[in-house]
Amino acid sequence: MRLRGSIAIDLGTATTLIWVAGRGLVLDEPSAIALDVSNGKVAAVGEQADALAGKEPEDIEIIYPLRDGVIADLNATALMLNGFLKRSYRHAGLLRPKALVCVPSRATWVERRSVAAALEARRPRAVVRLVDEPVAAAAGSGVDLASGAGAFVVDLGGGTTEIAVVSGGRVVRAQSLRVAGNAMDDAIMHQARTDLGLILGRKTAAALKMELGLTGGEVGWAETVGIDAASRTPRVERVPGKLVATALEHTVAAIISAVQETLSDIPPGIAEDVVRGRIRLAGGGALLPGLVARIESSADIGALVVEDPLRCVIRGAAEILEHGDSLGVVGLPK
Repeated sequence: MRLRGSIAIDLGTATTLIWVAGRGLVLDEPSAIALDVSNGKVAAVGEQADALAGKEPEDIEIIYPLRDGVIADLNATALMLNGFLKRSYRHAGLLRPKALVCVPSRATWVERRSVAAALEARRPRAVVRLVDEPVAAAAGSGVDLASGAGAFVVDLGGGTTEIAVVSGGRVVRAQSLRVAGNAMDDAIMHQARTDLGLILGRKTAAALKMELGLTGGEVGWAETVGIDAASRTPRVERVPGKLVATALEHTVAAIISAVQETLSDIPPGIAEDVVRGRIRLAGGGALLPGLVARIESSADIGALVVEDPLRCVIRGAAEILEHGDSLGVVGLPK
């Protein structure tokens, strides 16, 4: 039975998504908070806070409280969630609302507990349960968990890349790499400064990543604006696709290696499901140009980008929250 006001949360390094029973997806914003350093009060959360990043406003500190898929600043995370939940909840008087939160498959007990603690700090009456991100991603990609079907999922987020074999509501094999979209952005920023003497902002690097990727884009380059490292003045530059592909190679190679290693350890009973269902890519990194082809060629198995990959995990979490018992998924203990 659906409990009005129960929520599913995909608390990501880059983005937080919240789904509320009876209303659907109500929030999809950057995992960011801006604090007024003069009084310690919250100045902004989500999109408004992220918009200030890199602009260095006086007396304002921009914090991204999650790192590598887990909480790095518990107090800032609790304050950020409070701001998000205020926007999301219409029924604050619920007796015991349920909350299902997605966590990396290899998160430690301490990391899992910190996720629950951040939510309970602002919603102490909530019944908080956790679910592994690959299980939610499998459900969100259309895998029939109730049938016990197997699936191979690669979820590329901002802080982590989750590579897992799922059967029913259980993780069978998994690797959680703490390199993903943010590491790619950092690499592009470093490569641009080294090769071009150009200082890029993170958002600019992320845009180059998604435009050029591993293929170089349609024309093999992209025009961007950064700061000249020598003169410290703004500069327009054509960034070659080869520069971006070179910068991405280390992270992509690590992901490919982990995919191959996981494939080599698949139980025989799941092999057919994986081959027929193909490798399913979710998360923002799934849209990286050239990544699907690279995985297919190295794994020798078909790969596909799931429908609406940015919202795949929250879509699956919502399904698990509503139908967890029939799907064979039980929220993991805190």
